[in-house]
Amino acid sequence: MDFPGLDMLLFLIISGFIAAFIDSVVGGGGLISLPALLMAGLPPSLSLGTNKLGSTMSSLTSTASFLFSGKIKLGLVLALFPLSFAGSVLGTYTVKLMPPEFLKPIVVILLFLVTIYTLLKKNWGKDSVYRPLTAWKKVGTAAAAFIIGFYDGFFGPGTGSFLLFLFLLVGFDFVSASANAKVLNLASNLASLITFFLLKSVHIGYGLPMGLAMIAGALAGSQVAIRQGAKYVKPLFIIVTLLLVGKQLWDLLH
Repeated sequence: MDFPGLDMLLFLIISGFIAAFIDSVVGGGGLISLPALLMAGLPPSLSLGTNKLGSTMSSLTSTASFLFSGKIKLGLVLALFPLSFAGSVLGTYTVKLMPPEFLKPIVVILLFLVTIYTLLKKNWGKDSVYRPLTAWKKVGTAAAAFIIGFYDGFFGPGTGSFLLFLFLLVGFDFVSASANAKVLNLASNLASLITFFLLKSVHIGYGLPMGLAMIAGALAGSQVAIRQGAKYVKPLFIIVTLLLVGKQLWDLLH
């Protein structure tokens, strides 16, 4: 197991902290951490697996932070956790059978619609209006958790945005939606990481230092979100989602 040089190590630590700070609140940290690993010289397949190591450490930290703050609806997310986990395992396995590139145009459209909807609903997510789910809402939420988990294992970009949007639809405010979304994101990250480990596609020497920095970033980001509330989370959600739209459009055109 080899480690990066001091200058590259510092670069990965800074990149990991910033990525996790953002990701702990609204997702989208892969926009920073994955390119950083590619710039560090890792091949794409190894970068994807190594990025999942950092992402799992980050989502575990932010989940714990939100849990201690009382923002997580434990009964709900514990029921959805195995669905997201199973979906991610299936999605990661499916990548071996077919290329995920055909999803890019669909993802661009969906992320754009999510952003427009959020902008038009002025006071949406300001206060929690969550009520116990009806039978049909339980089925819909369970199906969405599985599908988004599958998507994270199969393709990935925008998973945090889709999960946060799901919990907003259920009735949570922005901070609580972000908190509960991180639990399901942890499930899909963990499932994908285990799969990448089995495929020997995780570089511990690069992933562990970045992951430790991401723990610090996730802790800082989640605490800022808890203290600042929707006035901080909502604009960040819109900005990151628009950046994800731009990134997917750029990839699609080039």
